[in-house]
This record gives sequence, structure tokens and C-alpha cells, in this order.
Amino acid sequence: MKVLFCGDVVGKSGRAVLTEALPTIQKEYAPDFVIINGENAAHGFGLTPKLFQGFIKLGADVVTLGNHSFDKADINEALDSEPSLVRPMNYPENTIGHGFCIVEKNGIRICVAQILGRVFMRPVEDPFACMDTFIQAHQKDYDILIVDFHAEATAEKVGMGYFLDGRASLVIGTHTHTPTADVRILPQGTGFQADVGMCGDYDSVIGMTVASALPRFSGVQQRLIPAEGKGTFCGVLAEIDEKSKRCLSIRPLIIGPHLMNLK
Repeated sequence: MKVLFCGDVVGKSGRAVLTEALPTIQKEYAPDFVIINGENAAHGFGLTPKLFQGFIKLGADVVTLGNHSFDKADINEALDSEPSLVRPMNYPENTIGHGFCIVEKNGIRICVAQILGRVFMRPVEDPFACMDTFIQAHQKDYDILIVDFHAEATAEKVGMGYFLDGRASLVIGTHTHTPTADVRILPQGTGFQADVGMCGDYDSVIGMTVASALPRFSGVQQRLIPAEGKGTFCGVLAEIDEKSKRCLSIRPLIIGPHLMNLK
């Protein structure tokens, strides 16, 4: 089974490059399952129901979110009603929405779960304990487990990769918007990348205009403005063995003007 994971879609530029690149990728590589991280799609912060439906029409099987899950108030109903819209599972009990979904595709039950990191992030429940509890409770409900680990620290992401090695088929990091050069298959067969990167304008500070971002590093609190130049698509394409559930191959897909094209 081929799985395509599309990195964090940031604003107008991210939506445009995703719309442009995804049909070409689908035609060339024929992925069986497509995941899009859409938490920055609505002008850089959050997701709207309309944009969510647009991603589904574009070919997404599942849309994941992150620390901006609740930035747009009108997404709340969709979080509860749309099973393929997934927010982090380690928020407090009774938080709206759900932290995983199980989708049957080609006779295979694929579980997509999302978890938030804690290092340099706002306090949430322990992601490692949360994943452990989840797997123990649900491992008989799915055939393949794919985890979107939305976290800041590379070390925490690598740690999660090894923690889930052999228990998840893929562990893909999101949130930092910068693709890491550590795509690999871990010893027990889990495909891993610490951060898949973003779909957005890389002539920016992780998707925000340089002019709006730089003053914040000097302590000036001002509104961040999404960059709207030509976007670059960042994703990862993995092949998973349907019997062993091990990742057979994994490679980055980077298509656009700002980074070296890897396609």
C-alpha cells in the first residue's frame, strides 16, 4: 500500500501548490491513501469546514490538525461530525473532536492518529503514555497505524519514532514546517521522518512574511502575516507491506521553486 503524507498546508500559497501538485503526484505515483495536515490552511491559523471539504474533494482520505486545531470557531461542529478530521488525542478528556480515525481502504483498516509533543509546546498530556494506552486499547481495531506527531523538538520526535518502532507503520513529524533530512526505516520496520515540511511559501519564516516575523524575535509582539508567494510542496511517499505492516520504502517529495526538487 502506498501512502502519501502532505506536509502542513500554510495559507493561500500552501493551498495553491497543493491543488497544483497533488493531481500530478496522484497520476505519477498512484498513492492508495492520502493524508493532509491542514492546521495552518486558513490564512496560516486553523482550518475551516469549507477548506476541509476542499481537501477531501482534492483526494484526501484523512485531514490532520495540530496546536491550531481550535483557532477557527466554525470548525467545532466538523471536529465532532467528520470522522476523517483528526485533532491531537492528548488534549483533556471531553475536548471536542477525536484524536484518531480508522478508514478501510482496499480491504485494509488504516488508523491515522495524531499526538502533540510537549517540549517547547503548551502543556498537554504525556504523548508517550497516551500513545501506549491508545495502542493497547485499539490495536485489534486496525491493520496499519500511521501517526502524525505534531511537535517542536526534533529529539522528542526521534524518541517517539523509536517508541513506536514496530508498533506503527509510519511516524511522520509535523509542525516546524522545515523538512528534515532523516527519512528512514527504523530497525523494527517503522517509516520515519522528524518533520515532513510544509506546503507553502519558503521565501518566508516558516510560512510567515519575513517583515512580520523578524520583530517577534526581538520581543515585539505583532501579528504574523502568511507569505503569499509561489509555494513549494513537501510530502513523503511510503510503501507499506499489507501483511507484515512494515514500511518497505519511504522517500521525500519536494516540488517547488524554493527548495531542491526531490521528485
